[in-house]
Amino acid sequence: MSIRHGLLALLERGPRYGSQLRTEFESRTGSTWPLNVGQVYTTLGRLERDGLVAQDGEDDQGHSLYSISDEGRTELRNWFETPVDRSSPPRDELAIKLAMAVGAPGVDIRAVIQSQRHHTVKAMQDYTRLKAQALADEPANRDEVAWLLVLEQLIFQAEAEARWLDHCESRLVRLAEAAATEPETPAATPGPARTARARARR
Repeated sequence: MSIRHGLLALLERGPRYGSQLRTEFESRTGSTWPLNVGQVYTTLGRLERDGLVAQDGEDDQGHSLYSISDEGRTELRNWFETPVDRSSPPRDELAIKLAMAVGAPGVDIRAVIQSQRHHTVKAMQDYTRLKAQALADEPANRDEVAWLLVLEQLIFQAEAEARWLDHCESRLVRLAEAAATEPETPAATPGPARTARARARR
């Protein structure tokens, strides 16, 4: 849905053709979520089907232009004004991986956590370096400001993931320590019937 509404937001600035929309979308988001032209035109086809955009002739080079309709503007306004729904979060591969690693035979879950932490911290350092480069000069236009916002979201997300991984490891350590201090359950004393059956088998 973000691609759908992202294209509507770009079309509100004026008619665009497919590869132009792809270039502007990637420029605005710093190519964090790259698109291919086929994906753009597929989305434009759906938007046209839903009455949110319409074909608007061609430019001087023969590119088919698309423009946003009044219904598309209404849809875009509603998107901007409606909070992103967090009640049904998207599947997170890392959370699923750790959930499945708990108790999985032959899997060292702490090694899984440490490997992921190394990757996450490196990504956070890379994003921070990109942010420093972006701030070396004051952002000159809205695309640069938009890219800076995306970068900062990626940094905060990586920081949160690193803290969560630390929490997971601490919880596993506490659980392991608690299991080590639990008294062993004594073996059950065989009842008379079980003892009689054992004697009969001898």
